[in-house]
Amino acid sequence: MALYVMDEANRCLQCKVPQCQKGCPISTNIPLAIKLLKENKLDEAGKMLFENNPLTTVCSLVCNHENQCEGHCVLGRKGAPVHFSTIENYISTTYANKMTEGPKPSNGMRVAIIGSGPAGITIAIILARYGYQVTIFEGKDKIGGVLRYGIPEFRLPKSVLDDIEYRHLELKGIKVRPNTLIGSAITIEDLFRDGYKSIFVGTGVWNPNTLHIKGETFGNVHFGINYLNNPDSYKLGERVIVIGAGNAAMDVARTAIRKGVRRLTCFSITKEVAASQYEFSYATLEGVEFEYNKRPVEIKDNGVIFRDVIENEDGSFTDVDGSDTLYESDSVIISISQGPMTRLVNSTKGLNANKRGLLEADETGHTSRPGIFASGDVVNGARTVVEAVAHSKIVAESMHEYMQSLKDSTD
Repeated sequence: MALYVMDEANRCLQCKVPQCQKGCPISTNIPLAIKLLKENKLDEAGKMLFENNPLTTVCSLVCNHENQCEGHCVLGRKGAPVHFSTIENYISTTYANKMTEGPKPSNGMRVAIIGSGPAGITIAIILARYGYQVTIFEGKDKIGGVLRYGIPEFRLPKSVLDDIEYRHLELKGIKVRPNTLIGSAITIEDLFRDGYKSIFVGTGVWNPNTLHIKGETFGNVHFGINYLNNPDSYKLGERVIVIGAGNAAMDVARTAIRKGVRRLTCFSITKEVAASQYEFSYATLEGVEFEYNKRPVEIKDNGVIFRDVIENEDGSFTDVDGSDTLYESDSVIISISQGPMTRLVNSTKGLNANKRGLLEADETGHTSRPGIFASGDVVNGARTVVEAVAHSKIVAESMHEYMQSLKDSTD
């Protein structure tokens, strides 16, 4: 692996205007990381990567590199781009094993983080660097949010998240309360009562979108986000239909194949999949089949009735009369994105959400209620991990500025 990494590093042209960095949503200084590695300064490169992106070990594995850093590499115009994902993973995972620094001296101010997905972890780590006493409230039994419960093990090993919990949370003095839903036994008001000066909401989007068609409540029907949460609890049979063709649908399909499904077909209403070419190619390689321009109209006990559609130039669809066809299957998994849970919003006065249930927040994370901030999927809808991290870096600084203003006003 190390030889391959160095071979890739040696291919970097060290462009004066690095397009790879422009393609990175979090503006990782890719040329500098490669330069430091080639100069045998791996620790400096690792420190730089982590300071810029607290989830660098995760992003090196799950980012859409073909459309971001590697997709913008000038070498990719006529050949293969420099595979920075491999270089970043090598640097960050090697350096991570050396990270043993303890917590900063406390500044005496408490911060609550609701949700431990990409946004929540990022906010927690950055604010802990400033000396805030950070407590994460997580509704499930382990930290990670969509990273742990929405991305398959073969794409993101759970050991990566366990290492983050140990090195970035435990060693930094960040407290975690698992199996704790805010909005039920504990409310936002309780947090303010107990002296938390600022509260971050990063609860993600866990409410599956539905088709609203006949048969959707049958016992052979499941939702993709629920399936990825714990695939071992499902008995799908040998033939499975996945409705949807985005990256999440690819995760569902590839997981089901690994769990013993013998024939799996993804159905897309469009003429091509919405997933990245990388994920689509792997799914195809592993035996997933695809059907295009098909709209589900009814789910049966033994499959799904699909209707052919014609995709119009304006993005709308026209049904093809008389084209209804039953595609047989043992199980059906619906994977057409997700929306937010509403418990927290409904239990908190003065916290506004839009018609989709997403929290309303400005570019720096301020919500409609002072002291409450939000970012990530609960604000923007389902996005990529690196986009959540990039935006959360801005929100963390906004929270720091807000809490310092509170401190200055009481001095």
